[in-house]
Amino acid sequence: MSIVSITQINVLDNPTHFANPYQFEITFECIAPLAADLEWKIIYVGSANSNAHDQVLESIMVGPVPVGVNKFVFQADAPKPELIPHNDIVGVTVILITCSYQDREFVRIGYYVNNDYLEEELRENPPEQIAYEKLYRSILAEKPRVTRFPINWDNPMEEEQPPLQTEEQIEEMEAAAKAQLEGGEWEDMES
Repeated sequence: MSIVSITQINVLDNPTHFANPYQFEITFECIAPLAADLEWKIIYVGSANSNAHDQVLESIMVGPVPVGVNKFVFQADAPKPELIPHNDIVGVTVILITCSYQDREFVRIGYYVNNDYLEEELRENPPEQIAYEKLYRSILAEKPRVTRFPINWDNPMEEEQPPLQTEEQIEEMEAAAKAQLEGGEWEDMES
């Protein structure tokens, strides 16, 4: 049983310009005292083909964490476009929020992100050089993908149990969603 449970995440400033900061209002509950702080990260998945392009946008330690319901706004700068493969900037990707206790990740929340132009002409005929000033992102906030990892809260350094979802299952789900979104079933960012 997890001592810390995320009860709600609100995606703020969505949709927005590609270069604007990511902002998440996170509410979580702690049911017992913790001996150490929680480490939260926001990770931008730069390419579905390799995690070498992933960018940790922000990493913070939160604590001491009181027993009860806690809330904070987690903000991170946008990813550095020069670290993302050119062909992966426009289109669907993933933003991850992770939380760890004593270096053991116990929860990962993934959101699909669509980076695209608002102007129909640019969507149909994208420029060879990406027009960052016209690029927007929309996070599919209603359908996060949550993966929980059991840890021993009394002794987190003990061997981990396997996640409740395997990485392979997550990758299959991401590929299916990407195909669905690229097929034109993405919510209009202008509405």
